[in-house]
Amino acid sequence: MSHPHPDLQLPGPLAPGALRIVPLGGLGEVGRNMTVFEYDGKLLIIDCGVLFPEDHQPGVDLILPDFDYISDRMDDIEAIVLTHGHEDHIGAVPYLLRLRRDIPLVGSQLTLAFLEAKLKEHRITPNLQTVSEGQRRKFGAFDLEFVAVNHSIPDALAVAVRTPAGSILHTGDFKMDQLPLDGRITDLRAFARLGEEGIDLFMVDSTNAEVPGFTVSERDIGPVLDGVFTRADGRIVVASFSSHVHRVQQVLDAANAHGRRVALVGRSMVRNMTIAAELGYLHVPDGVLIDVKKIDDLPDDRVVLMCTGSQGEPMAALSRIANRDHRVSVGPGDTVILASSLIPGNENAVFRIINGLIRLGAKVIHQSNARVHVSGHASAGELLYCYNIVRPKNVMPVHGEIRHLVANGALAVATGVPPERVVLAEDGVVVDLIKGKARIAGAVPCGYVYVDGSSVGGVTEAELKDRRILGEEGFISIFAVVDSSTGKVVSGPQLHARGVAEDDAKLAEIVPELTKALSEATAGGTADAHQLQQVIRRVVGRWASTRLRRRPMIIPVVVEA
Repeated sequence: MSHPHPDLQLPGPLAPGALRIVPLGGLGEVGRNMTVFEYDGKLLIIDCGVLFPEDHQPGVDLILPDFDYISDRMDDIEAIVLTHGHEDHIGAVPYLLRLRRDIPLVGSQLTLAFLEAKLKEHRITPNLQTVSEGQRRKFGAFDLEFVAVNHSIPDALAVAVRTPAGSILHTGDFKMDQLPLDGRITDLRAFARLGEEGIDLFMVDSTNAEVPGFTVSERDIGPVLDGVFTRADGRIVVASFSSHVHRVQQVLDAANAHGRRVALVGRSMVRNMTIAAELGYLHVPDGVLIDVKKIDDLPDDRVVLMCTGSQGEPMAALSRIANRDHRVSVGPGDTVILASSLIPGNENAVFRIINGLIRLGAKVIHQSNARVHVSGHASAGELLYCYNIVRPKNVMPVHGEIRHLVANGALAVATGVPPERVVLAEDGVVVDLIKGKARIAGAVPCGYVYVDGSSVGGVTEAELKDRRILGEEGFISIFAVVDSSTGKVVSGPQLHARGVAEDDAKLAEIVPELTKALSEATAGGTADAHQLQQVIRRVVGRWASTRLRRRPMIIPVVVEA
């Protein structure tokens, strides 16, 4: 298997008749999926999603793909193809459309409906082009065929991309549930037909490549939910992704069977499920749904709340419920079900919420103690089937952390794909398909772009480091006034600390040493305020390190009088 090298240079010009593939997100992480295809000067994009921040990225709301690689080539984009409606595949589209609003957005009915509602909040009127499985559409030199795949959201599609340089099959996120709730299975007959035609590059979902065997069917959750509903005496709160139509359907059916009413909690949950119901993807039993404002009119054993926040998002409904910062409350006798997988990096936030709910007296059921969720991604056994069915000439694992990509590549090799034909790339690594062979051609800059409130790209890694220091180590501010004519310290130094776990009285012990250091500096001819600030920073930093065993942010202010 060919591995990307950390010292890769910028790629040279694309050879005539070749196809270039540049992943701008989703390779080396779970989320932020986006891949750019280039042929004869024109671009096709598959997916454009977001990544959600982790604890070490304080204050960040979303993380976008880095659009710099294509920002000056917006007119070359033929279309953006969206494989399904999850945020990690469509969430960054509004930000890309700020650069060019009329890019054709291609996807299934439900995917585009979810996206259109999101774009309305951004005040963007999109150019939507709805497709369905079995259809073929051409955008410039890119001849696209759409294939039904099963996932944890309805209407997911794989995409076959035919170009003069060769054919690519991109699975999107998929699994091979043989008894899906909506009856829509992954179309392996189409995979086989495309394989017979010849797939030069197979781009395969890697998320569950480390998991042996086969992903469990969604139908297995129904009896588990039914058992939980049977045993529950008080309120039931179910947390899930706001786009997980299948899970909401199962909750509605279980509630209906047990004489309970369901209230949707969370803006995105209400928005998405309203869209799904209007389009016929969600079937709501008569009289089951009620407004959340009416739940207090019903006894607790008649209420189910379907909410967002299963990943521990601080502003989502479940987190606020756990922190007693929501109109919905839980307590002894109530049951909370976390009906979603645990995305890597969210473990601490989720366990914090679980502990908070248990502290309030609720019983918490999650993936670790009951089968209340199954993955939406193919496990190793299913991936082996796909490789044997498609028989691709080259393989490029996508969607996952490095360990997932490597495991997926090993599966391809096990089915007979030559190791040199398995390309392991990360975000920014450029892969060229030339005369039937995929090879790494270089790399382009590809960093994280942070959304922080209304700021997009304004937060740098250095600023995030400052936030982490402030949050973990606190800060000490020092104020001193220096006579500009004599260079002597005429006021201060005054020290104040925040988040250092020491009061200002403790800081007084450093004042004599600091005053001496400033006097020696000024006596030696140093009168520049910036240089004196550096003296303060060194003295206080050394003292904090040796006496407090801390490395706080030090903010010296020297005023010349």
